[in-house]
Amino acid sequence: MSATSESAPSRPVASAAPAASGRGASGSSGAGSQTLSRGIRVMEVLAEAPGPMSIAELGEALGLHRSIVYRLLRTLEEHGLVVRDAAGAVHLGPGLAALARSVSRDLQSAALPELTTLANELGMTAFLTVLDDADVTTLVSVEPRHAGAAVAQRPGSRHALDVGAPGAAIRWLLGADELGRRGLPRPALEGSAAAPYATSRDQVIPGLSSVAVPLYLPGHAPAALAVVHVSPQADPGGIAAALHRAAAAVQADLA
Repeated sequence: MSATSESAPSRPVASAAPAASGRGASGSSGAGSQTLSRGIRVMEVLAEAPGPMSIAELGEALGLHRSIVYRLLRTLEEHGLVVRDAAGAVHLGPGLAALARSVSRDLQSAALPELTTLANELGMTAFLTVLDDADVTTLVSVEPRHAGAAVAQRPGSRHALDVGAPGAAIRWLLGADELGRRGLPRPALEGSAAAPYATSRDQVIPGLSSVAVPLYLPGHAPAALAVVHVSPQADPGGIAAALHRAAAAVQADLA
């Protein structure tokens, strides 16, 4: 997968906080509000689910009694963060979309047209990821307009920093001290020092491949532009060139 080891970027890089301790199945943490934590976990579980979930399924996923889940849902429903359909199945509500639009609004606005162009040019799902504590989180995603079988990459989806092409591209932006604190190696990216890119297959989701390039944005968390696809005939170098053009446009828009 990796061809050559790249030197560290000459520009200063953003530093992220060390990884926090993991959450338990019930979403409780060592400090803070247990109820708030559980409510957040409800939304995280729904975001990761392939479709609406019943209260019983949510309770099983969270390790909580259904009566507790029901009370959490009532509060989240009042704020439009979750909704239930006629059959009682639960899914995320429109109130969450309103909140999500405010997250890194300038970055989303700059990236969206470039991702749209990428998705339709390459026929692949294009997305922007950012470093979020110990994870890589998708901030915005665009599926190609006329693709027969596009891969869904939902905003808010996340995976560990040490896997996947976006994870490698973001790690490339971190300094040696930051990588050392996290116990992570510096990735060896393909391409040139001026235009590096990362590739991965079967690392996050079996059967899927990804190509990603680092996206350095002063004032923002380390980020990456990426595509995900299933085509074995895809040209990683050509995809990376398109991603770098998009990255340059995003950087220029935010300069």
